[in-house]
Amino acid sequence: MGTEGERVIRDHWKVKYNKNGYPHVQQGWVLPPDKMTEYDPFILMADDWFKRGTFSDHPHRGFQTITYVIDGRLEHTDNNGGRSVLYAGDVQYVNAGSGARHAEEAVDDDLIHTLQLWLNLPKALKGTESSYQNVLVEDAPKVEIDGGYLRIYSGEAEGVKGPMDSLVPINMFELFLKEGECYSLKLPQNHNGHIYMLQGEMTFADKVTLGKTEAGLLSYQKEASNDAFDHLHIKANERSRMLIYTGKPINETVVARGPFVMNTEDEIHEAFNDFRMGRFGPSSQ
Repeated sequence: MGTEGERVIRDHWKVKYNKNGYPHVQQGWVLPPDKMTEYDPFILMADDWFKRGTFSDHPHRGFQTITYVIDGRLEHTDNNGGRSVLYAGDVQYVNAGSGARHAEEAVDDDLIHTLQLWLNLPKALKGTESSYQNVLVEDAPKVEIDGGYLRIYSGEAEGVKGPMDSLVPINMFELFLKEGECYSLKLPQNHNGHIYMLQGEMTFADKVTLGKTEAGLLSYQKEASNDAFDHLHIKANERSRMLIYTGKPINETVVARGPFVMNTEDEIHEAFNDFRMGRFGPSSQ
């Protein structure tokens, strides 16, 4: 998985998109759900363009979502009475826990473009109370580096902590570099993770070059201690921007069906039954 002290890209691909028509105009799998065991603690990641009416009231249980707004206005409502509108660069974190019911919609006639990542919960936390947190782009610390910046939504980098309060600690950073600039990103050795290119073209560890709408899985060391770190060396071949997510694997059995992520099939059946019986509360809309 790469030499000691250096991260490499262990697998990569260009995202393929399906044109679905109205209202879910286009979708691509940044992290396809059929390979979720490779992404632990992450489950899937979707790149969506949609109009209002695509993600109306729906339930979740057993995991967390992290939604990054690329463009447009995202309206969120939930059955706890919460409502908010997010703009480009904003992020929403949702802990579904034992049961969340919400809607994620485009505002008015907007065509919204989002990235949504599903982050697993360990069995011990799947029964927690649902919660929501908005991380506005202006509230995520922006650290100036040579030739660019690092925006910190979650976790810590360059001695700065991000505001996201995830039940399963993760790193979520946005990196921008000018053409020809380089940066070495420090990461925990035992964190699995992936990157997604939003703009431009970057070369990683002097080996793998990725461009817009390409994703890459990072090497990692499962048995490394929590205080061991290494570096991902990055060079921008043109003006480039990417997102990077890392987290410590949970190493538990995962059963994902529709809007629920549990440890067993029986727990999935229980979740569907609880929703049918109204135990997720009233509609969020």
